[in-house]
Amino acid sequence: MKILLTVHQFYPNFFSGTEVLTYSVGKELTRLGHRVAVLTGFPASKHLADNERFDEYDLEGMQVFRFHHSHVPMGDQDVVTELEYDNQLTAQYFARIVADFKPDVIHFFHLSRLGGALIDVAVKAGIPAYYTPTDFWSVCPTSQLLLHGGKVCPGPTLHGGNCVKHVAELTRDWKFTRLVPNAVADTLVKWTADGVLPPYPMHREVAAMSHRKDFLVARVNCLSGIISPTQLMTRVLTGNGVDQRLILNSTYGIDTGGYGGEALDVQRGEPLVIGFIGTMATHKGCHVLIEAFKRLPPGAARLKLYGNPSDFPPYYAELQKRAAGVAGIEFLGTFPNTEIGKVIEALHVLVVPSLWYENAPLVVYSSLAAHRPVIASDFPGLSENIKDGVNGLIFPAGDVEALATALGRLIAEPALLNTLSANCRPPKSSAAYVQELLELYEHVGPAPGFGHERANLRAIPPLDLNDKRGSVSGWAVVGLAAPVRVALCRDGKTLGETTRLLPRSDVRDGLKRGGANVKANAFGFVVKLDHGADRNGVDLVCEGAGGRTISVPLRTLASGTSVQTAPGDFIAIDSERLMWQSGVSSSPP
Repeated sequence: MKILLTVHQFYPNFFSGTEVLTYSVGKELTRLGHRVAVLTGFPASKHLADNERFDEYDLEGMQVFRFHHSHVPMGDQDVVTELEYDNQLTAQYFARIVADFKPDVIHFFHLSRLGGALIDVAVKAGIPAYYTPTDFWSVCPTSQLLLHGGKVCPGPTLHGGNCVKHVAELTRDWKFTRLVPNAVADTLVKWTADGVLPPYPMHREVAAMSHRKDFLVARVNCLSGIISPTQLMTRVLTGNGVDQRLILNSTYGIDTGGYGGEALDVQRGEPLVIGFIGTMATHKGCHVLIEAFKRLPPGAARLKLYGNPSDFPPYYAELQKRAAGVAGIEFLGTFPNTEIGKVIEALHVLVVPSLWYENAPLVVYSSLAAHRPVIASDFPGLSENIKDGVNGLIFPAGDVEALATALGRLIAEPALLNTLSANCRPPKSSAAYVQELLELYEHVGPAPGFGHERANLRAIPPLDLNDKRGSVSGWAVVGLAAPVRVALCRDGKTLGETTRLLPRSDVRDGLKRGGANVKANAFGFVVKLDHGADRNGVDLVCEGAGGRTISVPLRTLASGTSVQTAPGDFIAIDSERLMWQSGVSSSPP
């Protein structure tokens, strides 16, 4: 079979739980002789033209197609909130992959940064398509169902008013939105989406957020099936409109080959070795564990913390500050996933102090495979696998004293620790999990897909990867303000132009640091060329709102540098791809 997988980010640069799951499924399918391709996302390091956003590579026999994403308008869409869940450019790329690869089955492991329009492509092509939700992205724009202060969110309100409030708080630090009742926010969002309210800044973004849940749930209901890893996930999905008949409950599988089979035999007085393995992010609760560890008797335990310091540097710095001067705490960075068995077997207990609805993290399965008990926050996604007093201990999420008490109990009662270890049962293997998937693929087919009428699925044309039209991207400031038009011209004739300016907070902040009084943010541009051109004789023209204009010969601008043409006027090129045609220029100068 030819099987196409999707995941929001992937090896070799990203290797957290969902990436590990997707990789292990792909590798097992490949081992069994199936042909596997993967579509994934990758954060763009610079501003890119549409035709620069896609590349591909090979990973251990899997063909990986990659989309370089960023929070800016792209394709024919300029509402960034809409692009987060309905990216037409990515869907066109996916349609091209489907047309070329011709998969027998499509399996979505994550759609964040790729968009739900990929489901339109799969269903319109008549290809059986399945979904394994590893977090709550399909109903929650932050994927976590977590509000300020660690409060769990039940999901979007009728018109997404609570989502608008939460995103505004996260992205703009508008804490006052907490004071707005959800019913009031819902009404204002509905009036915005219906055009009752007059246009206001960000009104299109607000309207797009109001449509998010309905758009995604309608598409999820068009799938051939959903493989839900926990009862928690099933309740969240069905509680937000996903058809129960689509859902098959099946826990993940992991590669169990790298784990020993020995249970613990800890003796009294032996220091308790505690471990944390995960993303160093606030919602993972590592700070709760550090504070609990500080309450333990000195010398009674050691704490090993594994996680990437570069994921969220400010939080990592906070953790280091909390741990400063405390004996026994080690920050050990990351390790290859192939080493996870050895890492966990060097522990006595794994702690998962999450502050959000964890959806069966793979590290829990790994710990059980290594016969290491788990102390976990009392969330359904965790307590489905960790039974209090059987193979681990459960404590109220965020409760430092309760976690310290649980750890202290294991220090004082090594017999309990040994019993919990002996009760750990190995989880399902990757091979068994993939066999379940293959049985599903081979015997179900494209049906059921109960949501076709509501979804209003669209036929999405494949992206023309042979379109060699050139482009120039960069930024410009005209009179310390955003330009209103940017064009490439030769002898007074326009070769390409744009009036759509992109957010460039880096430019704004740089100007402010230099003492410039700027209020705008949309200084970025991408100009696409409709005709061939070379640098000689082409001018980059930037027009301001008051008629002020910058005109600079393109050949004088070097990519990655900026020039000041007059007080308050700046222009820069980020990247340049011109099209060479016979009769215009046969090669770059």
